[in-house]
Amino acid sequence: MSALSEGLTQILIPLASLVGIGFAVLQWFLVSRVKLSSQDSSNGYKQKLIESDEEEEGINNLEISIKCTEIQHAISVGATSFLFTEYKYLGIFMCVFGAIIFLFLGSVKGFSTKSEPCTYSQGNTCKPALANAIFSTIAFLLGALTSVLSGYLGMKIATYANARTTLEARKGVGKAFITAFRSGAVMGFLLAANGLLVLYVSINLFKLYYGDDWEGLYESITGYGLGGSSMALFGRVGGGIYTKAADVGADLVGKVERNIPEDDPRNPAVIADNVGDNVGDIAGMGSDLFGSYAESSCAALFVASISSFGISHEFTAMSYPLLISSMGIVVCLITTLFATDLFEIKKVSDIEPSLKRQLLISTVLMTAGIAVVSFFALPSEFTLFNFGTEKEVKNWHLFFCVAIGLWAGLIIGYTTEYYTSNAYSPVQDVADACRTGAATNVIFGLALGYKSVIIPIFAIAIAIYVSFSLAAMYGIAVAALGMLSTIATGLAIDAYGPISDNAGGIAEMAGMSHKIRERTDALDAAGNTTAAIGKGFAIGSAALVSLALFGAYVSRAGIKTVDVLTPKAFIGLIIGAMLPYWFSAMTMKSVGSAALKMVEEVRRQFNTIPGLMEGRVKPDYANCVKISTDASLREMIPPGALVMLTPLIVGTLFGVETLAGVLAGALVSGVQVAISASNTGGAWDNAKKYIEAGVSEHAKSLGPKGSECHKAAVIGDTIGDPLKDTSGPSLNILIKLMAVESLVFAPFFAAHGGFLFKFI
Repeated sequence: MSALSEGLTQILIPLASLVGIGFAVLQWFLVSRVKLSSQDSSNGYKQKLIESDEEEEGINNLEISIKCTEIQHAISVGATSFLFTEYKYLGIFMCVFGAIIFLFLGSVKGFSTKSEPCTYSQGNTCKPALANAIFSTIAFLLGALTSVLSGYLGMKIATYANARTTLEARKGVGKAFITAFRSGAVMGFLLAANGLLVLYVSINLFKLYYGDDWEGLYESITGYGLGGSSMALFGRVGGGIYTKAADVGADLVGKVERNIPEDDPRNPAVIADNVGDNVGDIAGMGSDLFGSYAESSCAALFVASISSFGISHEFTAMSYPLLISSMGIVVCLITTLFATDLFEIKKVSDIEPSLKRQLLISTVLMTAGIAVVSFFALPSEFTLFNFGTEKEVKNWHLFFCVAIGLWAGLIIGYTTEYYTSNAYSPVQDVADACRTGAATNVIFGLALGYKSVIIPIFAIAIAIYVSFSLAAMYGIAVAALGMLSTIATGLAIDAYGPISDNAGGIAEMAGMSHKIRERTDALDAAGNTTAAIGKGFAIGSAALVSLALFGAYVSRAGIKTVDVLTPKAFIGLIIGAMLPYWFSAMTMKSVGSAALKMVEEVRRQFNTIPGLMEGRVKPDYANCVKISTDASLREMIPPGALVMLTPLIVGTLFGVETLAGVLAGALVSGVQVAISASNTGGAWDNAKKYIEAGVSEHAKSLGPKGSECHKAAVIGDTIGDPLKDTSGPSLNILIKLMAVESLVFAPFFAAHGGFLFKFI
């Protein structure tokens, strides 16, 4: 028996969620103290940002504040408008796919309402297949709505904080850093706490019907992970296409052709670019990491439900994944105080070490937290399901499983930082390659991306070996959860980047001094690296989550072994390995075609609007926003359909063994492509910023802005944009979404799949 009682477990999990929500509200309140005062203005927008205490020389603070407000308002309106339009499409998808789940799972036993023998708990009866169909559909809709809410809240917080970060930069880089980081923490804690609370409430509500049938209960809960990840896929792809179409268009015409700064207000694509940071890097990323959290929790819960925890109805031990997440919220709360209250940022060089320190502090504290949870929540000895056999496990085994996932995440984070930060030689070498033009820059960047895969893959491989050896597939599932246990801190660090990027854009557009722009550039450069770290975490956890879901799928589909030497499995393996390339081709081409239209529109405005280049008239920002919106909504459908339909088609036509091969191939191939794409793009971006900042003698020798070397770096950055912000981050959703979808539909595939082979 567990040392922790069921009653106390039922209190601690929602309490941790409410603490997380409360802390997020507190951080939001502190950010809002960069006060808004009511004052009518000509455009009808009644809010004005109050100036800072320290005046900028020669600049009217009131005028600057009003400009910042107008720009912030334009970005917020653009981002909100896009998300509402995107969510209309996704609302239709949710209803259609929810109906598909119900029809497929309900048809397994011909929509029978009779109870049936349990699959794993021998001698007991379980609820009918129709109940699984209904509750899986409800869980899917709950996961989808929570994912959408996560993305939307993140976007609103980011657009609320960007101009405030800009104005705080006038008081010093430390004040601006705290505002940006606290804003990121609001998103991080809201997402982690909401995800945990909705999952906890769903389990308890479902239990009212299922009663002692925990096998059926936790099988239906897997729909929660499917809903979260399906929304994340469209959010990542749609947002990624939006932001990169605008970014590429703004860079190619503005920087390369017209030789004007990145966020110059004369550039017609500049508002669309800043809107894109919020809908892609904030809303899309929030949905993505929520999907990873939901799937890792669902995978662990399902595997536990068919083990001794589920069969003997030990609620506290069963809730071990939720207790780990609860401890993570408390640990991340303490960790955040180190960045905002206990250590002060006094100079630019303190920013990146402070963010790296967040990762280390949260990992060390969480290791202790895992030990506490493992000792109190788990019996000293128990058995776990291991592909038809029982595996004897001790509670300290699970401590090592979660801990190794956690520390593997830190290794992936630090490796990503090494390969994407311009403080180290890999990115500096890429910048140096710009001396001889864009071609050598591209060659060095690609080589860096491929090389950056090595250490993360070894870290993932060791985590898989140790966790599987200790606790079978449940060990891998909780290792993935360990990697995501500090998700609140990870999200705070990740969201900090786009907020800082927007702050720099607003400073440029509002005409603030070079000194302020230098501060926001420093915040942004650190944010680029932390965004890459966030993507590394997402990809690493996706690999572990996908493997755990793969194991759960194999168990649920009744497959004894997956033999790659059989034709059915091998053709699936090779097709699955191809899918990440097909998906990347679709998303890259989507960005390319949308960017082409953007480039043509920006050129048209520069060529046909008199006085635009001289700054006498404003460009038509709205038309560029419309181009990005239309392109992203249209282009996100084919890649999304590829991912969502593949498991359904393969499982139905070719059967469970071929689908197992597809999942294995997509996992192995997708992780490599995703890491290299994300790191290559991040390295090219920071190589460009290294040249622009000119903080060292080496960097100064490559610059300044507008030089041939800088133009070569901009071209590399432009190529890397869709790699790091569209294709790379979306691939981790591909591998885990196909796995969780296969698990949800496994009963149907096992009963009716593979009919094509019956005719061959």
